[in-house]
Amino acid sequence: MADNIEQNIEKHQYDVVVIGAGGSGLRAAIAAHDAGAKTAIVTKSLLGKAHTVMAEGGIAAAMGNRWPEDNWEVHFRDTMRGGKMLNNWRMAQLHAQEAPERVQELEDWGALFDRTDDGLISQRDFGGHRYARLAHVGDRTGLEMIRTLQQRAVELGIDVFMECTITELFKGDDGAISGAFGYWRETGTFIAFEAPSVVLATGGIGKSFKVTSNSWEYTGDGHALALRAGAALINMEFVQFHPTGMVWPPSVKGLLVTESVRGDGGILKNSEGKRFMFDYIPEFFKAETADTVEEADRWYDDKKNNRRPPELLPRDEVARAINSEIKAGRGSPHGGIYLDIASRRSPEFIHKRLPSMHHQFKELADVDITKEPMEIGPTCHYVMGGVEVDPDTELSGIQGLYAVGECSGGMHGSNRLGGNSLSDLIVFGKRAGEAAAARSAGTSARSSIDGHLAAAEEAALAPFDPKGDENAYTIQADLQQTMNDLVGIIRTADELEQSLKEIEQLKERAKHLKVEGARPYNPGWHLSIDIHNMLLVSECIAKAALARQESRGGHTRDDFPGPDPVWGAKNLVLTLNSSGDGVDLAEKPLPVMPDELKKFFEEK
Repeated sequence: MADNIEQNIEKHQYDVVVIGAGGSGLRAAIAAHDAGAKTAIVTKSLLGKAHTVMAEGGIAAAMGNRWPEDNWEVHFRDTMRGGKMLNNWRMAQLHAQEAPERVQELEDWGALFDRTDDGLISQRDFGGHRYARLAHVGDRTGLEMIRTLQQRAVELGIDVFMECTITELFKGDDGAISGAFGYWRETGTFIAFEAPSVVLATGGIGKSFKVTSNSWEYTGDGHALALRAGAALINMEFVQFHPTGMVWPPSVKGLLVTESVRGDGGILKNSEGKRFMFDYIPEFFKAETADTVEEADRWYDDKKNNRRPPELLPRDEVARAINSEIKAGRGSPHGGIYLDIASRRSPEFIHKRLPSMHHQFKELADVDITKEPMEIGPTCHYVMGGVEVDPDTELSGIQGLYAVGECSGGMHGSNRLGGNSLSDLIVFGKRAGEAAAARSAGTSARSSIDGHLAAAEEAALAPFDPKGDENAYTIQADLQQTMNDLVGIIRTADELEQSLKEIEQLKERAKHLKVEGARPYNPGWHLSIDIHNMLLVSECIAKAALARQESRGGHTRDDFPGPDPVWGAKNLVLTLNSSGDGVDLAEKPLPVMPDELKKFFEEK
């Protein structure tokens, strides 16, 4: 049987295989190719359709084009403070230092950034950033990033396998990565890659939640692949609920409303017309945040004092404030609150700076944001947790396996600042690609993957077992409801314990999946494979959230409402258990920041 299977599987050999074609995957592939590695990009979507295109606001980089006082040290401090000091300090340092060069590189490759009056790359304000530092292309920055990187990759002749899902990673006898296995979504035929280096760039986990800004691809594939290969995940309890997602109509609930609306002057109001964010300024940010409406309004016209409006607090603070207003009965008719830019900016300004937002609300909600406020509410947006990696090379605990972007952990600590995601992609994408290429160049003997193929094919075809009686769509809907109700923006021990029980029941049901029809064009089969990833990653989130008995960043415990310095000194590490059907949790000390960097946090 094994011989027959191997003859029917399409096989390829590469030095580096990058799984994912978003910003980090494309940048990693370009770097690996430039380093001389034979490189392939594998994406379960189409080239140019990665979720990176939904990142609208800008790329955070301390270029100093608007504020000459800005520099990497301030960006580093903002990032660490935004993450409530749980970030891997080395990753935050490298990110702040290298982001300007990576942005300039995009421009050199053809990215058409908006300009300042004197011709420099324009930079806008965003929550949690001391200075205006987001390089932008209207509110379509992610789309321009993907266009630029994609064009570069095609120009270099990098091989791309589109609509191809990876289901398993292979390891050799030495425990290092030897390749990957997957299938063509169109035909259902199998494909295998022999490669000593694999870069995971698969994005996030949002489709495990009922209300999310994430696209269909975000099913935790990279997180789960890494776990099953023996790597560890960290910070999985920290899930960011973006403050502003659409709440109406129901068909678009959760769709992202870019932070650029607030960065360009938008304000938040409750149903009583009150600008409520002044009631939620935490002590940590009071020295930098405007105390009055008049002071906040003056900030947009005369920024010399740089006392920022409270709408530009970090996302976790704003999301919790909005949630509190809604729970207090001061929400909008459809269960959100109001985001108003119409009373603040001219129609011409809005059309120029926020064209996508104007189009999105006009077409999907019949709301003209130049004339009336938007109804918005928190939506599951980003996971700060991911594969534990070396900060300089993005190497996981498994030799030959690298992770970048949203499926890696450490960079953002407990909460990501807006705009840091896009610069994260290109800074660490480049580093991962170079490291992966270097490993391949230094690997003389490569392990065969032939012995793994039969088992990988059998696992992929398991949902076609006629004895199954469960539907993957029903299980996903039940999982999303569980995560929404029990592992959402506000958490308690009782609810988290209940969520773990329900996830175990869903995992048991998922052992009895049944898929109708044949393999070609079969979305039910695709989801039956993805659902195992979502269940495994959801267990990681719930188990870590139960263990962390404090509130910090994107993790809020109603029964432990404040941060605890003891918990602020450690990460929670998750690994696959010995039976392979669940996860084990352990505590690990946070890397200690060197003294020369601690000085940036000393009180002036």
